[in-house]
Amino acid sequence: MMKTILKIACGTILTIIISCNNNSNDKVQADLSGSSKESLKNAIKKYPDSLLLIQDLIEAYRNEGSYDSALTLTDDQIKKDSNNAYLWNMKATLHFENDDTLNAINSLEHAVDIYPMPEYLVALGTIYAEVKNPKSLIIADGLLKVNRVKSGADAMFVKGLYYSYNNDKTKAINYFDSSLHMDFTYMFSYREKAIALYDLEKYEEALEVLKRAVTVQNNFDEGYYWMGRCYEKLGKKDDAIQSYQTALLYDKNFIEAREALNKLQGKTNN
Repeated sequence: MMKTILKIACGTILTIIISCNNNSNDKVQADLSGSSKESLKNAIKKYPDSLLLIQDLIEAYRNEGSYDSALTLTDDQIKKDSNNAYLWNMKATLHFENDDTLNAINSLEHAVDIYPMPEYLVALGTIYAEVKNPKSLIIADGLLKVNRVKSGADAMFVKGLYYSYNNDKTKAINYFDSSLHMDFTYMFSYREKAIALYDLEKYEEALEVLKRAVTVQNNFDEGYYWMGRCYEKLGKKDDAIQSYQTALLYDKNFIEAREALNKLQGKTNN
C-alpha cells in the first residue's frame, strides 16, 4: 500500500500513552511471556479489564491484516465505554488502514467530540484535506488559535495539504514553507512540498527540498524514494537506482521503492 500523508493519522493511535486502571500490571506483564494471540487471549481472560492487553491483541490482529477481528474487538470495548476517545481513535486508524475513509472520519469525529486533543484534530484535519473537505482549514485555524507555538507546524501542514489536494500547488508550497519555518524537522512538510514541486515539474527544486530533508533525518526513506522519482524525470538513472536502494535500506518493505528499482534494473516483481 502506498505510503501517504495519512501515515500521520495512523501514527496518532500508536504514540498516545494510555493509563489503565489496573493494579496488577506486573502480573499482567508476567502473563505475556508469549506474544501469540492465544497468549494474549488467555491473559485477557484473567484480566478482562486490562485495556493494555486488549490493545496488544488488537495490534496483533492489525499486524497480520485481520482488520475485521481488530475492529470487532475495538467495537466490543466501545460498547463498554462509548466515551473513550482513545478507542474511537483506534477504530479510526483501523478503518483508515482498511481503506474505509468515511468510517475513519466518522470515528475520528467521535474522538474529537469527546476529547479534542491536538493529535486527534491533526489526524482529522489531515483526512479532511485528503478528501478536499474545507473543514480541514477550520481545524487548522482552531489549532493556531489555541496554541500557535505547539501546533503551528501541524496547522500549516494541514492547510498546505488541503490546497495541494485541491491542485493549488503554489499556495500549498507556501503553507509547507510556513510549517517548516515553525519546525525545520517536520518531515511531512518536506515531503509534501517536494511532491507539489514534482507535480509542477520542478524536479531540481524538489530535489533540493528532499536533500535538505534527508540531511535533517538521514533515515527518511520516503525522502530517498521521491529523490529517485525526481532523478528518473531528469534522466539520471544511476542516481535514481541509488536513491531507491537507500530507501529500501531504511525500509525493506517499501513496496513502491522496490517496484521502481526493479523496473529500472529490468527485473520482474515477485
